[in-house]
Amino acid sequence: MDKLKQLRSVIKEKGLEALLLSDIQDVNWLTGFSGSFGAVLVTESQGLFISDSRYTVQAAEEVKTMPTKTFASPQNFYDFLAAQVQELGIKLLGFDSNETSVAKLKRMETSLANVQLVPAESLTQKMRMVKSPDEIERAKRACALADACFDHVRRLIQPGSIEYDLGLEIEFFFRRQGAELAFAPIVVSGLRSARPHGHPSENRLQEGDFVTMDFGAKVEGFCSDITRTIVVSHASERHIEVYNRVLKAQIAAIKAIKPGALAKDVDSLAREELGDLAQYFGHGLGHGLGGVVHDLGRMAQSSQDIFEPGQIWTVEPGVYIEGFGGVRIEDDVLVTESGVEVLTHSPKELLVLP
Repeated sequence: MDKLKQLRSVIKEKGLEALLLSDIQDVNWLTGFSGSFGAVLVTESQGLFISDSRYTVQAAEEVKTMPTKTFASPQNFYDFLAAQVQELGIKLLGFDSNETSVAKLKRMETSLANVQLVPAESLTQKMRMVKSPDEIERAKRACALADACFDHVRRLIQPGSIEYDLGLEIEFFFRRQGAELAFAPIVVSGLRSARPHGHPSENRLQEGDFVTMDFGAKVEGFCSDITRTIVVSHASERHIEVYNRVLKAQIAAIKAIKPGALAKDVDSLAREELGDLAQYFGHGLGHGLGGVVHDLGRMAQSSQDIFEPGQIWTVEPGVYIEGFGGVRIEDDVLVTESGVEVLTHSPKELLVLP
C-alpha cells in the first residue's frame, strides 16, 4: 500500500473528513517535496499540495502523487488554505495538534470560520517510523558515507590537532561527496568529552585525551548518525575500563532489539550493563532516524515505542564523568523480522591514535 492510501485509511478510521499536514517532515515523507515550506490537504479521495510561489517550479518537479498549487504575496497561506478547503467542500478538518501552535490555530480559526477544526495527534508517526525499501537504501548510503568519513578523519588524530579543525574536516568531507550535514558535527576532547553535545572549540588534543566525534550525512533526504570515541597516544586503565563498559552496554542493547521488544526495556538493559556507571548516563539510549536526525521514536524510560521491522534507530549509550571525560559509542540499526541489521560498520574496539 502506498503512503497516500495508508494515510487515507487512517483518516477514515479516525472518522475525519480531511486532514491537514503542515509539519514539513510529514510533507516530505508523503510527497517527496524537499523545500522548506509546504502543506498537504488529504481527503478520502483527493490530495492537494500547497506552497508559496518560491516553490512553484520545484513542487511541480518533485510532487508526483497529487496536484500542486502555490500562492503569492499579498495572499497569505491561511486565506489560500481556506479557499482550497472551500473548493474541496471540506466541512470537518483534522490538524496535527502536536505541530500546531496556539497562534497558528487562531489564524486557522479566523480563516476557516465555517469549518470544524478537529485536533489530532500526528497520524503519520507509526507509518513514518517504518521505512520503505527506497528509504532503507538511502539510509544505507548515508551510513556508508559516515563510515568513510570516520576512516578519513581518524587519520588526522594526533597531539596538537584542534577540535574545530576536525569538525571542519568532517563537514568538508561530506560536502565533497555531494552530501549534506545531518547536523553540526560534535568534536570534544579531554575534559570537554564529558559534554554530550559540546561544540568543537580551539582546544588542542593532548596525549591521554578521550576524543568523541559525533556526525552524520544526509543523502537524498535521509540521515545517518554515528559516534566514535578514541584515545590520543595512550590509554590508561581507567580509559579502558570506562570505554569497555560502554561498548558492552551497546552490544547488549543491539542484541536485544527485535520485533515486539519495548524500547524502554532495551534502554533499561543498557543501564543495567553499565552498573555503577549508569549514574553518568543522562540521556536516552537512542532515537529514530529519517529525514531529520532526531526523527520519530525514542529509546528512553518514558518511551511507549515498540520495535517493528523496517524501523531505523540509533543505539548510543554514553558515560560522561565531569573532571575525567566521556565516552559515547553510536551505531545505526535497521529492525528486521528476526532482530537487527547494523548499518554502520566503523571499528568499535578502543582505538589509540595515532
